Amino acid sequence: MSSAHRRRISSLIVGRFARNMVARASGGSAALTRLWPGRTDRLIIAPHDLRTADATRAAEIYAGRFVFAGKIVTCHGRSIFDLEPPSDDWEAALFGFGWLRHLRAADTAITRANARSLVDDWLGNMARNRTVGRRPDVMARRVISLLSQAPLVLSDTDGKFYRRYLRGLTREIRALRLALLDVPDGVARLQVTIALCYAALCLANQARNIRGATKRLSDELQRQILPDGGHFSRNPGALIDLLIDLLPLRQTFAARNIAPPPALLNAIDRMMPMLRFFRHGDGNIALFNGMSGTPSDLLATLLAYDDSHGIPMPSMPHSGYQRIDAGSTLVIIDAGLPPPPNVSQDGHAGCLSFEMSSGQCRIVTNCGMPSTNRESWRGFARSTAAHSTVTCHDTSSCQFVERSAMKRLLQGAPIVSGPTLVDNRREAVAGGVLLTASHDGYRDKFGVIHQRVVMVKHDGSRVDGEDTLSPAQGGRHRAGQADYAVRFHLHPSIKASRLGDAHGVMLVLPNREVWTFEALDDKVDLEDSVFLAGNDGPRRTTQIVIRQNSIEAPSIRWSFIRSNTSPQQTSARRAARREPELPL
Repeated sequence: MSSAHRRRISSLIVGRFARNMVARASGGSAALTRLWPGRTDRLIIAPHDLRTADATRAAEIYAGRFVFAGKIVTCHGRSIFDLEPPSDDWEAALFGFGWLRHLRAADTAITRANARSLVDDWLGNMARNRTVGRRPDVMARRVISLLSQAPLVLSDTDGKFYRRYLRGLTREIRALRLALLDVPDGVARLQVTIALCYAALCLANQARNIRGATKRLSDELQRQILPDGGHFSRNPGALIDLLIDLLPLRQTFAARNIAPPPALLNAIDRMMPMLRFFRHGDGNIALFNGMSGTPSDLLATLLAYDDSHGIPMPSMPHSGYQRIDAGSTLVIIDAGLPPPPNVSQDGHAGCLSFEMSSGQCRIVTNCGMPSTNRESWRGFARSTAAHSTVTCHDTSSCQFVERSAMKRLLQGAPIVSGPTLVDNRREAVAGGVLLTASHDGYRDKFGVIHQRVVMVKHDGSRVDGEDTLSPAQGGRHRAGQADYAVRFHLHPSIKASRLGDAHGVMLVLPNREVWTFEALDDKVDLEDSVFLAGNDGPRRTTQIVIRQNSIEAPSIRWSFIRSNTSPQQTSARRAARREPELPL
């Protein structure tokens, strides 16, 4: 283990213990008194919930069937809160209370009574919350849900239940404020801050807490949202998770006749174009750094609030991504450093990976992260081999905390080493756009620098690339460790056929468009892969793989070429042509 590796782990451990000590020191009775949200006797506003509601699910819940995260639990007359959860994701959904919106959508006397009964059951013994139910992000979701769905739960109720509901909500807000002292950095911390801001705005007699909550929110947004609109975890999914709460929060400020803080308005204005930056032609978000399947309903809701028009910006330098639009072809490239260690629990070793689509058809992707059962796939999904880039000696360009005890201490598996220098240069050249990028993630282990050059023709009919492993300054190739592989993971909708000369692959898209992948100087293989980010769970797919030795062949040239002919004609034309036409 290198000294830099040890220093990074030590810094993470010190930060974890510091947060824990602050939380413990704040556990005294005097401190707890300050954590109470203040005297309140009523709710004065219920924020709008932008999440899609399905009234048909109200009947399932009334029948005692709770379907969350792909799992079904049936009560059979028992309390749902007493049953053993089938997964952490299911339990998080249950205790987040977001399902109340489905009951509200049905809007019948039965569903209102059912909502009151379920909330009353939970209020009767809130200690039944297991570890997942007390997670800060789950508590934040619960507070927001109980506030936004209060009209459903409190309609046609008596004063006794109203007061009981407020007492339970107050206890949750107090616990959430205490959790803020020890919550992991990143999205979870910002979600807690957002929930506390909602609480201050929606409860009566909270003038002092509104000021404090607004200040905390502004500080977190300025710290976590980068100038180009990306989140500092570099996960595109963080934008969806945050915007779906920030947009109604902006409305809630206006409904209280309070000017929204400038930091909130500025963050939303920057994040919306960034969300469009990651969007493929089929509406799905590119799979970088923890992004899973695109929640199409949420994305459609968010984009309805997007006032910007035209093609997204080509470069997001603070977030470290490049986008090349050419005709109907789109290429999105990860050309940035790994996220900071304290928010890298979902970061991936995908430096210089790219995704490519043609119109509404995705062609090249990364494997992504599943939306449920993440722990089973997390190790593979974060590896370099799960990305469309170069892997040296079957080793990832980033290393993660691996020991179980350390993962528990650090509340995840952050990145502890990886690229420290990522260069990229973009230029317009004759006939297209040329991007040259490199990273040093393999310098210490294998003594090489990975450089990737990508050129996209102006009309989008061709994408040419070259991957090179060159000796790092002062370094040398390691004997027996010079093997490397270039991988291109294909979307499951693509039909791939290896050509007879073993130097190319024919790709047929769902719309019958034909592309040909070529690497005329190298042998091309088709191997099994898995697409983890499908909305219906992991799916089998294919990857194009080229293997070489960096001493014997330090560079690999490759091309994706769109054909205007049928698959049969393309095959015949390809067989008749042997010379590459790479402009690199």
